[in-house]
Amino acid sequence: MGSGTLPEIAIPKCLDPIMLRDQLFELWNRKDLQTLHLASLQGFSKLSMPLEGLLTILESCPGKQKGRSHTLGHNVLMDYQIWLKEHPQVNLSSLSEQQAVGLQRRALSLLTDTQSSFVESLINIYQLTSLDPAILRLHILKLQALKCYKEAAIISMKLKLQKELNMEEVCVPLILQGKLSLAESFVTGHSHLEQQLVTLLDSWCHPSFRVEEISKRFPYLSLSKHCMAQIQPKILTKHILRLVEKFKINQALCPNAMHKRRLDSLRFLMYKRFVEKSMTEENWIDHVQYVVADDLELQIQLVEMLVKYCNLRKVSQWSVRYKIPRHRLPFGVWETQQTLPLHLQQIDLSDSAQTDEWIPSHSHCQKFYQVPLTKDKVHFVDTPEALQKCRNIVLKEGGIVGFDMEWQPTFGCNSTQQVALIQLAVFDEVFLLDLSVNRFCQHPDTINFIRSLFSERNVLKIGYGMAGDLKCLSATWHQFLEEPLKMEGVLDLLSIHQKIQRSKVSKTYNVPKEVLVRDDSTEKGLSLLVQQVLGRPLDKTEQMSNWEKRPLRISQIRYAVADAYCLLDVYSILSSNPAYFGLPADLCSISSGQSEKSGHKKDKPSQANKGKQAFSKEECQGAQRLSPPHSYTQKGLLCDEKPIEDYPPLPPQQLRVVCDNMLQGLGRYLRCLGVDVVMLENTDDHRVAAKLAQAEGRVILTCGQPYQSLRSQVGEGRCLSLDCSEKARDQAVRVLRYFNVQATPSDIFSRCQIALAIQIQGREIIGRKEQKQCDKDKG
Repeated sequence: MGSGTLPEIAIPKCLDPIMLRDQLFELWNRKDLQTLHLASLQGFSKLSMPLEGLLTILESCPGKQKGRSHTLGHNVLMDYQIWLKEHPQVNLSSLSEQQAVGLQRRALSLLTDTQSSFVESLINIYQLTSLDPAILRLHILKLQALKCYKEAAIISMKLKLQKELNMEEVCVPLILQGKLSLAESFVTGHSHLEQQLVTLLDSWCHPSFRVEEISKRFPYLSLSKHCMAQIQPKILTKHILRLVEKFKINQALCPNAMHKRRLDSLRFLMYKRFVEKSMTEENWIDHVQYVVADDLELQIQLVEMLVKYCNLRKVSQWSVRYKIPRHRLPFGVWETQQTLPLHLQQIDLSDSAQTDEWIPSHSHCQKFYQVPLTKDKVHFVDTPEALQKCRNIVLKEGGIVGFDMEWQPTFGCNSTQQVALIQLAVFDEVFLLDLSVNRFCQHPDTINFIRSLFSERNVLKIGYGMAGDLKCLSATWHQFLEEPLKMEGVLDLLSIHQKIQRSKVSKTYNVPKEVLVRDDSTEKGLSLLVQQVLGRPLDKTEQMSNWEKRPLRISQIRYAVADAYCLLDVYSILSSNPAYFGLPADLCSISSGQSEKSGHKKDKPSQANKGKQAFSKEECQGAQRLSPPHSYTQKGLLCDEKPIEDYPPLPPQQLRVVCDNMLQGLGRYLRCLGVDVVMLENTDDHRVAAKLAQAEGRVILTCGQPYQSLRSQVGEGRCLSLDCSEKARDQAVRVLRYFNVQATPSDIFSRCQIALAIQIQGREIIGRKEQKQCDKDKG
């Protein structure tokens, strides 16, 4: 008889569960799963008490669930579930209460695994949720005592015991093990537990919090470095604010996290205004007042930070504005306050909304993209009547509309960002929908117009990065969450820009040579696309404006209009000659959801080319960085204005570079491949790189801000900027491909690994002589 037939298995009419267990063990060891399944189904029918017999078998099954592999106990339990469907009369109700509780206790003791189907099956078969909560809670406490924190949390959720357990006892060990997501699941759906979790995390962000407090509360937990990393205030703050949004909790319950986020925002604003100098004073003042609000400690921090960047008179004005107590003022500020005339004791908050001219200066026009419209072609829409005029023009069949929107920057202090202004541009005018007027914003006509705009397939809507815009629209109108917008006739230029970048098109269309995109361009996003296609970037000075403050400044209006109208100009150029930019004739065929990954799925690279294609990403935004060529005959650009000619094959020894101290990892990689490398020490000034390059004819490899100053000190093509966020290995590949360096196995480790800078008796000795001698010896 075949091995898969049951007659080989002698099953008596009244079967002892121990005997059935032994038979199942034998089949399991023989890996005869088909016969095991049949024997289980037939065996359960022969048991006098199937519920008790099942527990006897499971209690003897060895092993614990690991990954996707199943244990004998799991197979037996799944087979019992199948058998039970044919025998529904077998349940606890047929037993006495004492017998039922006894079986439930035995079943509960088996709940030590986290395999979902195993746990749920046991709970359902033995109706464990009906057991006394005190008994269930005791089982969870035993698991915690055994340090099975994950198992305790999962099983307690299956048994719906969250309200019976101490939230901190369950969640703190999980958080320290990096399982915050499991702690979230434990409290989800229980508002008081959700608040407790957020409050707990927030207490760990208090400046006076010490890790010893956790050790005292949970002495059985070992606080390793990994555990400590999970409770850093910076990481916790991100989680807290995310949970506040997820659980819809009042931000007042997490004052420490909010204070830290606002303090970080304040530091960011100081950097933007006084270091990067990319923010106007009006915008900076607006944002600082929003971030600081009525928090005295933040106000004091502001005054202390200003001492580093401003004169004492300016600092004194801010200290007077916020009435900082004398004993909290930095040195010299109080004395300066006393000398200020009354009219200088207040910060100049005068509104410059009406002082700007619509037509900017000549230098501004030469530097940035300009909208070819007069001011009378820009219309504010803040009433139903004005909206109707806008609707009649914007929704004309066959029309093209540039779409953009602005919202108030919150710097993470508020999770929701509501739209303050929507810009709609057609070829001869622009409409600005002013949503700061609440009655107009929530008017049914306004909401219906937005729906009609996006659902009208015969009107082409052009945007850039519209995913973020749609998210803000949903935050502004909750109706769009319940009934999402229907998107028809929408073109997102972001996907087109990504395709252009992948095609490595760096020329502009029909523009003078002097406005070609410079290789040191710091533009990104839409501004970069406008520069690549139209020749000049957007002026982004007003991007981080207070868009909820009225009236808007002329410069804000100019920015808002340009952001929408430039989309029409870019589309006009791209659609008139798409092949020039490496685009298909039908731009709308480039789906906004089409990512690089989906594109690669259609043309999977061969195994031999995978390594090559892995580095063919578009150049990073910001200061132009060295990127791999699109093909092996097309090189990238050096950090100057003109593209280089193709390099002939170059042995590693002939490439001489100096690595800035931010690229020491890159330097070590290149040196191992035989490249002549000098690396700056951590204490060296960046200017040392320029001196070495001038003296020894080396190419500078740097990244970030030093590039701008270094490139001006060496000849054209002698300074390269790389992406600091990349791994050293990837940076090395980019450099080698750029210079067409052909390394051979004999080049690897051909250069002596002598440190270029060693410390002997407190003096720094540069070991270039030793390295040169080693090169000479290597021959």
